[in-house]
Amino acid sequence: MMNMSKELIKRIEKLATPIKIMHVCGSHEHTIMENGIRTLLPKEVEIVAGPGCPVCVVPSREIDECLELVEKGVTITTFGDMLRVPGSNSSLADAKAEGGDVRVVYGINKAIEIAEKEDNDVVFMAAGFETTAPTTAAEILNEPPENFSVLSCHRLIPPAIDFLINSGQTNLNALIEPGHVCTIIGTEPFKYFSTDYNIPQAVAGFNPLDILMSVYMILRQVKNGTPKIDNEYHRAVREEGNVIAQEAIKEVFQVESREWRGFPKIPNSVLDIKDEFSQYNAREKYDIEVKDVTEAPKGCICGPILRGMARPEDCKLFGNECNPLHPIGACMVSKEGTCNIAHRYAKR
Repeated sequence: MMNMSKELIKRIEKLATPIKIMHVCGSHEHTIMENGIRTLLPKEVEIVAGPGCPVCVVPSREIDECLELVEKGVTITTFGDMLRVPGSNSSLADAKAEGGDVRVVYGINKAIEIAEKEDNDVVFMAAGFETTAPTTAAEILNEPPENFSVLSCHRLIPPAIDFLINSGQTNLNALIEPGHVCTIIGTEPFKYFSTDYNIPQAVAGFNPLDILMSVYMILRQVKNGTPKIDNEYHRAVREEGNVIAQEAIKEVFQVESREWRGFPKIPNSVLDIKDEFSQYNAREKYDIEVKDVTEAPKGCICGPILRGMARPEDCKLFGNECNPLHPIGACMVSKEGTCNIAHRYAKR
């Protein structure tokens, strides 16, 4: 592996040109930071992190929705990373400390098991990108118990990338696409970034060689003037993706426009439950209404970080008031968050 890495770095150095490559995957950022990949690349080859952490992009409004349900006596189930993500004024961890019934589960199936054993209403806060949406869809299609419902916080990666490209804020020149997402939706939804915007792309796996190879593929496209989407992760990703999973998503969810943390409303970027499954839609079941949402704690620059406009080190709170033991912004909460990863590996 060491020899292959050295060879790839040599090839990258030969093709190096000023370029800003964005990835949109927390696992990619982890690999990059853990292995010091940015320090191995020529200075003109920049890799920035985009909105690749599914927990981090859940906006305050959706945390507040869950907090409203806790106040109504509903049992909230969700992933552990969601507990400390800030809402407008508090978090699910705060609600749990104050006696609210908030429980950590490792998947929607565990939330359903809780609903089957108890009489209380149970809501699963379903966060995640296209990777986890099929599981939520499959469980809804299996007709869970009447006291169970879902608050869908699922989001779609291509619309967020489209927003970033057209906003002009990040000035990105190329994209490393997320391997996990592409196993579900394939490479087709990303192609127009190359055909319409002339952006080189590569789908990457998750080890250091995958990242280096994707950078090389992108630079080779730049050299040849042939922007396209190369599939470096061909051992897991097909052009058409997982058709069965896509069909489940289409059957259960409808695409809507909604804000992300650090973003305004992004067109056609979220998945909400269709009317025919409204008995499992917590927003419909409990008539949730949240107003006057405060998005970011004072001094937090999570928004610019999620948009690839800043690095964690640019934040005055980073490593001081804001750290993994006391996270102020969402990007420090999750292990997939850019700030959390930077805090763990930057000093290396």
